[in-house]
Amino acid sequence: MKIICIGRNYTDHIKELANERPEDPVVFLKPDTSILLHKQPFFIPPWSDDVHHEVEVVVKINRIGKHIDQKFAHKYYDEIGLGIDFTARDLQQKLKSKGLPWEKAKAFDGAAVVSRDFIDKKELPALDALDFQLFKNDQLQQDGNTSLMLWKIDEIIAYVSQYFTLKIGDLIFTGTPAGVSRVEENDVLKGVLNGQEMFEIKVK
Repeated sequence: MKIICIGRNYTDHIKELANERPEDPVVFLKPDTSILLHKQPFFIPPWSDDVHHEVEVVVKINRIGKHIDQKFAHKYYDEIGLGIDFTARDLQQKLKSKGLPWEKAKAFDGAAVVSRDFIDKKELPALDALDFQLFKNDQLQQDGNTSLMLWKIDEIIAYVSQYFTLKIGDLIFTGTPAGVSRVEENDVLKGVLNGQEMFEIKVK
């Protein structure tokens, strides 16, 4: 199982980090060891003092596929979840400034929260208009809607399948909206998708 992540997929988030709007989806990977175990807190790594939360809609792949045509992409997933792409922003900026890969800042142990439960997409409204939020200490911090994605779910699947064979159980993190912020010890992060609470994480 692999985790495929899409960066810079929401215009307002691109602006808040002063990044350039990409011509193609920005793709990076996380190993399965980056998944935060259920009921476990997120521990801020000792080598960073600027870890940010990035809430994202997550798609679970249900069949093997390669070179998938966009019109058939909807057949490759049945369930939608929610997650957090934790990012050590200080380390990421250091690596980017040297033209180096981001993996140490994005793929460390515990850097991927994945909701325990996924929702059957048939039970959701139009997937291109899903509301999702992240609350930090009961205060709304990120408020997104998939209608604001530069690349929609089916476009993402078609694109990444040109480079990586998708396998059953693979997860695709589809990008984060604006509102990312630094997490601190004792913060409580709660993710909501289509009005349903999907996870609650304590930071240590």
